Amino acid sequence: MLFEQIATGGCQSYLVGCAKTCVAALIDPENSQIDRYQALASQHGLRIRYAIDTHTHADHFSATRRLAEQLGAKTVMHRRSAYPGVDLRVDDGELIAVGELRLRVLYTPGHTSDSMCLIVEDRVFTGDTLLIGGTGRTDLPSGDPEALHDSLFNRLLKLDPALKVYPAHDYKGRSHSTLGTEIADNPRLQKREREAFVTMMRELNLGMPTHLTEALRTNMSGGRTVAEMLAEAAASVSFMSLEELRRQVEEQPGDLVILDVREREAYVAGHVHGARLLPRGQLELRVNDELPDPTQRVLAVCEFGRISTLAAATLHEMGFRRAIALDGGMKAWREAGYPLDTGA
Repeated sequence: MLFEQIATGGCQSYLVGCAKTCVAALIDPENSQIDRYQALASQHGLRIRYAIDTHTHADHFSATRRLAEQLGAKTVMHRRSAYPGVDLRVDDGELIAVGELRLRVLYTPGHTSDSMCLIVEDRVFTGDTLLIGGTGRTDLPSGDPEALHDSLFNRLLKLDPALKVYPAHDYKGRSHSTLGTEIADNPRLQKREREAFVTMMRELNLGMPTHLTEALRTNMSGGRTVAEMLAEAAASVSFMSLEELRRQVEEQPGDLVILDVREREAYVAGHVHGARLLPRGQLELRVNDELPDPTQRVLAVCEFGRISTLAAATLHEMGFRRAIALDGGMKAWREAGYPLDTGA
């Protein structure tokens, strides 16, 4: 087995290759390191066949999509992943063939619902399920402390204690540990009883990762950054000016639906007269009930004009071909001194 560990701040990714067949996999690749991955693969004479994420990351941007595009690699995640661009969805106990190497999947939900570990030869890649001296947090989207307890104590920690532990993160410059060392010394693993462990996890009160919202949205939406999605959306929709919207509101045309896609608090604080509230995060779930006629002209409105652009593009994809966005958003509307309604 050919092996390289690549650190990006506290993030750890791994190049695992078969020396005989020159086939390799990248585990938890980070977006800023693509050139380095390619250089290391070339140095060893390897062809990267798989780009694997052990879970949906909330603290960095995954490189799996770009690796797939640039190298023809196949993206791999657990079948529970919400990421739409997965080429190979794997399940517990299945094997990923990397030449003559076999990476065995161990499903370990808890940090996220799609978390998995990968076992190959003398080591286990634990993602954010088990860290050196810690565990993955459970307070982010799809986290579950009870599931993590089960994954750790009933699954992962029952493996050979000699297995080397290679996590997706380490912020103290350590390269690896072993399961036996973690069982003996990891403070979080000393809370072996379910109730005590769950209480501990719920009381950690950790700070939120940098870029949390953007990283989650990017890694769950096909690997595109917000900037990429916005540029793509802006090219596919048209816009209404503030002045035109004011004229339309004053004349009260019957064919224009003003859809405020901000959160309720922002809407209540001040919105355009006649606007309906439908937060962007609920758009796909509620649009058929809220807008039964796809031939209507729909104007999406948000705070700065960015989220409404994405919402209008989404509406286009759902058949609302007359959906447009407000140029400038509510911030510009307020600055222009135009009238606002308040309340629900």
